[in-house]
Amino acid sequence: MNIGLIGAGNISQTHARAAVAIPGVAVVAVHGANAAKARELAAAHRAAAYDELGAFLAHEPMDMVIIGSPSGVHAEQGVAAARRRLHVLVEKPIDVTTERADELIAAAEHAGVRLGVLFQDRLKPGIVRLKQLVESGGLGRVLSVSARVPWYRPPDYYRLSRWRGTAALDGGGALMNQGVHYVDLLQWVMGPVERVFARCRTSAHEAIEVEDIAVAVLSFANGAVGILESSTAVYPGLSERLEVTGTGGTAIVEAGALKVRELKDEKGETSPYGGKAQPSGDGSAGSAAAANPADISYLGHREQLRDVLNAIESGGKPAIDGAEARKALEIILAVYESARSGRDVELPLAVRRA
Repeated sequence: MNIGLIGAGNISQTHARAAVAIPGVAVVAVHGANAAKARELAAAHRAAAYDELGAFLAHEPMDMVIIGSPSGVHAEQGVAAARRRLHVLVEKPIDVTTERADELIAAAEHAGVRLGVLFQDRLKPGIVRLKQLVESGGLGRVLSVSARVPWYRPPDYYRLSRWRGTAALDGGGALMNQGVHYVDLLQWVMGPVERVFARCRTSAHEAIEVEDIAVAVLSFANGAVGILESSTAVYPGLSERLEVTGTGGTAIVEAGALKVRELKDEKGETSPYGGKAQPSGDGSAGSAAAANPADISYLGHREQLRDVLNAIESGGKPAIDGAEARKALEIILAVYESARSGRDVELPLAVRRA
């Protein structure tokens, strides 16, 4: 399988490491807006470097592209690749509007190619176990959920980038770029969201066009209620956390690991005033990406890439295809609409214009 990379930044380096860790997969071409970085990444893998997208897409042999460019051009580049009959694996979010996401989904279907979107946090062992607990009824009837992504990005993270923090290319801030993973996990574990009420602020990074703090209340179709928080202003960057409570107990995943699993059918009732479930450790150590987005593991990306390759070989569909990835985007857009209007927003949304 010959793979081309669109983008040459930190995440594309992760994509490259994930690709070459799979036997029989090679990185053969790189295209990026920063020509020097594209040449450097290409040289590291003995691949060809291209300044122009059309020439890159015409490279032969090439079977698939992995897109790690700014979010606002994901669909445009993915559509161009699909029209060349190339399979597509794109970074989260699928794009920044549902209209463009739908264009990419339709282009892949029309071309008969596979489309996958990277949400590798679904593969973390703690998240997998949490979903199993919810689906098996281990937590009883689910009552509430809390997702928190209290990360930090220094001013230079935005200042030295041509696209981060912009409405056109980032599509949003802490929620669209960082918190999107946990929006995806919320709907994957809990099911569809029916209603959103939210507030967003640009507080610590005053020069950016988008939010660095987002807080939302979510109403789920299963009757549960949820709280979602995402920030790039929490110094020095703390571990992301997902907590689910049901009539049968509570489970907490922190930095991808299941830290608390308190089930009533295993431990019985508490005293009239209840008891506290203590997570292991002091909770102060954050995951690497909480403070440094370049210092992330490629293993989840590798396994999701492997899933897309299996779908190509079998003729099936990837576990996280375009339609699945669109769900998180729609929830985020509902959060932004609620924050702008000051009102509850119901889902599904009408198709949004770019």
